[in-house]
Amino acid sequence: MTSPSSTYRVQVRPDFDLDTTAGLAQYLRDLGASHLYSAPLLAATPGSPHGYDVVDPRVVSPQLGGAAALDRLVAALRAQGLGLVADIVPNHMGLFQPAANPMWWDVLKHGRGSRYAGWFDIDWETGPLVVPVLGSPSLDDLRVDGDELRYFEHRFPIAEGTGEGTPQQVHGRQHYRLVHWREGNERLNYRRFFAVTELAGVRVEDPAVFAATHAEILRWVREGLVDGIRVDHPDGLRDPGGYLARLRAAAPDTWLVVEKILERGEPLPPQWPVDGTTGYDALAEVCGLFIDPASPPAPETPWDDEAHERKLDVMGRLFPAELHRLARLIGPAGSAGEDDVEDALSQLAANFDIYRTYLPYGREVFDEAARRAREQRPDLAGAIEALAPRLTDQDDELCLRFQQLTGAVMAKGVEDTAMYRWNRFIALNEVGGDPSRFGVEPDEFHEAAARRHREWPAGMTTLSTHDTKRGEDVRARLAVLSEITAEWAAVQQGWRAVAPLSDSSFEELFWQTLVGAWPVEQERLRRYFTKAAREANRSTSWDAPDAAFEDAVEATLARVFADEELREEVAAFAARITPFGWSNSLGQKLVQLTMPGVPDVYQGTELWENSLVDPDNRRPVDFAERRDLLAALDAAVPPAGGAGSALPPVDVSGAAKLLVVSRALRLRRDRPELFGGYRPVAAVGSAERHAVAFDRGGALTVVTRLPVGLAAGGGWGDTELKLPGGGWTDAWADTWTDALTGRAVASPALGDVLATYPVALLVRG
Repeated sequence: MTSPSSTYRVQVRPDFDLDTTAGLAQYLRDLGASHLYSAPLLAATPGSPHGYDVVDPRVVSPQLGGAAALDRLVAALRAQGLGLVADIVPNHMGLFQPAANPMWWDVLKHGRGSRYAGWFDIDWETGPLVVPVLGSPSLDDLRVDGDELRYFEHRFPIAEGTGEGTPQQVHGRQHYRLVHWREGNERLNYRRFFAVTELAGVRVEDPAVFAATHAEILRWVREGLVDGIRVDHPDGLRDPGGYLARLRAAAPDTWLVVEKILERGEPLPPQWPVDGTTGYDALAEVCGLFIDPASPPAPETPWDDEAHERKLDVMGRLFPAELHRLARLIGPAGSAGEDDVEDALSQLAANFDIYRTYLPYGREVFDEAARRAREQRPDLAGAIEALAPRLTDQDDELCLRFQQLTGAVMAKGVEDTAMYRWNRFIALNEVGGDPSRFGVEPDEFHEAAARRHREWPAGMTTLSTHDTKRGEDVRARLAVLSEITAEWAAVQQGWRAVAPLSDSSFEELFWQTLVGAWPVEQERLRRYFTKAAREANRSTSWDAPDAAFEDAVEATLARVFADEELREEVAAFAARITPFGWSNSLGQKLVQLTMPGVPDVYQGTELWENSLVDPDNRRPVDFAERRDLLAALDAAVPPAGGAGSALPPVDVSGAAKLLVVSRALRLRRDRPELFGGYRPVAAVGSAERHAVAFDRGGALTVVTRLPVGLAAGGGWGDTELKLPGGGWTDAWADTWTDALTGRAVASPALGDVLATYPVALLVRG
């Protein structure tokens, strides 16, 4: 198996289908990518903008062009020397439009007698399948239309011989029960993805289900259409390790990465037969390098307390149905009492500091969670002790289902709630991130990078994905605030006095978002702030929107744009931090592209990009602009560089970032021998803390960090690189060339190395 040198992620979707994607092949080759990395390609809910709600895993999505269009895409890629990496979704299928999912439709129609009943994780012992879709508890709006039961735009099948009588009578004879949507979290009797009732869990642990749901994907492997597979959210599966072993056996020569969210210090299970993760762990390490750890703002509440409380909250608010199912597996509660059993399960899940265990691997995580739960709730100690043997026995159904639940609790409690409430510094509030970890020192980064090189050299690295909460350049600009915490506090205090909000935590997110993404369209911000406030579940929520609070947020946002003085203040402050943000952007991008691992570039991020959370980060990308700008760069800055080259400035055009991305990707693709090792390279001198450098085995990355402090200190001064061997010229070569500029670099002085850009990519000889 040969892993990609790099990937470029494209959100293939109905309005940017496979044939349109094929038109990117030459651009991606010119950019330097070796593989196109696509969003899911199997048939999804009609109109799906992302493809993760698969409705038929047996076919390439007709909305994307079908199998013939996939063949055309692969042919276009091969003609340019490129490969394809496909995203797959084994854990769940989409239910939002039941008629679009032939397997789910058949289960609704035939119940336990359906040939697809075994595909889905349904607890039939509790009665008919619960479908929480009604807008009220009333069934008055049901109607019969031929062989279908209709509820407004929703359609459901009528089983044979049950269609006589009123719609309510017909409904009572079906294998399913339509209930008020608010009852879903309490009554649901099928496993879902996290707390999304429109995504039903699939039992891929069953060999027959695996074979049926992976036949098309494995055809792509067998016919050489794909070179790599990205597995979406394996933590929801009953047995992730077993699933991955089966997939590896079926695709032994395919590059295989998993969207496994690793918490700080958590290793990827070493027994998994994969090449690595999709890179959220690398994102945290790289972004942390550009945050000044010297003076973190003081939080109102410790992060661990906030995360624990939110996990407990979602257990009671979103996952009572899952708790009830676990309690049924436990059986008669005895002296502990049913409420105590469910409370004990909730406390245990809330005390997990990772998504889940993979017993017997990770037993120590369970033991620590149990210890903390007993300390917090001594009254539950007996119940916890009684449950522990079963919850750690991997042959016990209770243990397997509890492992599936803890990941959902972490995702909803921390990633989707706490990270919208604990807003002291939102650049850190990312998937797999630790908001309490204020900055990563260079030594810590080097240690992590060396470990990645030893253990997972073919794992993916990333800075932006379709799931990140803000784009990489927004985070890079926010990182500047860590260097000017006192100034930022004063500025923000003034703005909050002029345009206050009733929720102090949300105010933090509001003003940080403004300066991190400015200039940005008002409507994009309005949509983002509505989503962020509802996710926080503090002053408003998805289940119970508070119109007064949301109107107040919208009014405050409108004032920022309408009040000329306030708008100019925001713009002026954003302009003050933007050049330093650009420096951070170039630095973190070059580090990510050249560090150990397979770097991914998310669509459009080769230029400055100020996206926020989805769907904002799935906006259309102007590829024509990027194609033209790259061609202009290549004409102005030929590979040889040198005198006469017109290097782009670090300015609003983003050309400098495109230069960094294209030159780094091309070097990794064309000269892989330069990236076979990893050694930190020290900087010595008065500004040494502002540089990070490492040698990959012939390619030397040098970047600037903490640029505000560097400027305040007068620049690089006497600071220089200290190469292994003690000198600038050594036994390997006499000169170094900057692959970004083509300029010969003859001095180790950082003022010389970084004379053109705040980053350099040096090559011996």
